[in-house]
Amino acid sequence: MNTTEILKEIERLPVQERIYLVEKTLSAIRKKEVFNQMDLAAESLYSDYAENKELTAFTDIDFDNFYETK
Repeated sequence: MNTTEILKEIERLPVQERIYLVEKTLSAIRKKEVFNQMDLAAESLYSDYAENKELTAFTDIDFDNFYETK
């Protein structure tokens, strides 16, 4: 099914269903865009976290056991 056929099928839907379809589509696009932006931000900061000792100082204790005092 190509884009034109999909649009024709959508036009046959009742208005409420078309609105629902548009809302769901926009929501999916927004989620994907946010994910892409977060992914780009993580990639751009990766070298900072990999090389900057001030940002990774606490990773030395990641595997230490901590016990709660009572």
